[in-house]
Amino acid sequence: MDDDAHALTLSLHPAIAEIPAAEWDACAVADNPFVSHAFLSACEDSGSAGSRTGWLPQHAALRDATGRLVAVVPMYAKSHSYGEYVFDHAWAHAFERAGGEYYPKLQVAVPFSPVPGPRILIRPGADVIVPQIGAALIQACSQLKLSSVHVTFCTQAEQVGLTEAGFLPRIGKQFHWQDEGYGDFDGFLAALSSRKRKSIRRERRDAQNCGLVFRALRGDEITRRHWDAFYRFYTNTVDRKWGSAYLTRSFFPLLSERLGNRVVLMVAEQEGVPVAGALNLMGSDTLYGRNWGAVGEFPFLHFELCYYQAIDFALAHGLTRVEAGAQGEHKIQRGYLPQTTYSAHWIAHRGLREAIGEFLQRERPAVEAEMAELATLSPFRREEADA
Repeated sequence: MDDDAHALTLSLHPAIAEIPAAEWDACAVADNPFVSHAFLSACEDSGSAGSRTGWLPQHAALRDATGRLVAVVPMYAKSHSYGEYVFDHAWAHAFERAGGEYYPKLQVAVPFSPVPGPRILIRPGADVIVPQIGAALIQACSQLKLSSVHVTFCTQAEQVGLTEAGFLPRIGKQFHWQDEGYGDFDGFLAALSSRKRKSIRRERRDAQNCGLVFRALRGDEITRRHWDAFYRFYTNTVDRKWGSAYLTRSFFPLLSERLGNRVVLMVAEQEGVPVAGALNLMGSDTLYGRNWGAVGEFPFLHFELCYYQAIDFALAHGLTRVEAGAQGEHKIQRGYLPQTTYSAHWIAHRGLREAIGEFLQRERPAVEAEMAELATLSPFRREEADA
């Protein structure tokens, strides 16, 4: 489909393999591993994102009049709302009760990964802007006769641009850790109130006194044995949460092969045998926590492996941020503070669009008020208390 004003052509691709990795990554220049060709192709080639899981690739590619790729968008046609972490189930149920069909829909996202970052991937120097791409996505949705387009965990700037194109803005929250020049873990603890500092020390001591050895493995250090163990941990976690195992056994070694040292696996071993693991991906300044699991019960092991070991690793490798996934207000007391996340939604049916728009106008101040209240639970020392 063409945009005559700017001579752009939009094409949709049912496999990321149709777009050469070098061309895709020339657009996905932001150092976020989740929008790289390597990550997205690992999802597809492993059978994790596809018909089995209801994430059917419909990646958007925009080319200029010369045929040069100027922008790409990771996009999927979905027949459900699972694995997204920005919840629209109520919208779907309301529309279906009124006789409409909410599914299938278009989802601009990273499969199964609530990781904030760029979603509208524009080649540097290209004469194209986010509202223009948003309009092209709306046109694609209309031509496919789908109900909606949802761009989740995008940047704030992308949300603004998409809103100009007619999308409805939505905010949410996550909990992230930020290095404020701590130097090491003791420096981080020194910034906390005395009570919180003692609590974290006790948790770390109890976790580390279980005869476990903790290791942070990268790239070639992660063997097939580790991935086989980690897949067992992953499925254990899924089973406990009554969820679905979207990621296949082959996904993890394939991801490691394609992303190399950007894959960081935190492992807890007992007498040389892995008993727990936490999967992370590393960007230029951020460590992104993804999946975790364990066999057996160990006190505070989740906090140690997913939160404290991640902070240790970030401080040792010059990373300034740790993002430990969705939800979890318990993270606040461990130094992970509330941060705003952004999404944008275009709804084809005018009545549903108006109803959702009114809902989002009410939801936003409620989310902002909740985040303000959560911020008061910060474990960090207050200057006035130290005076």
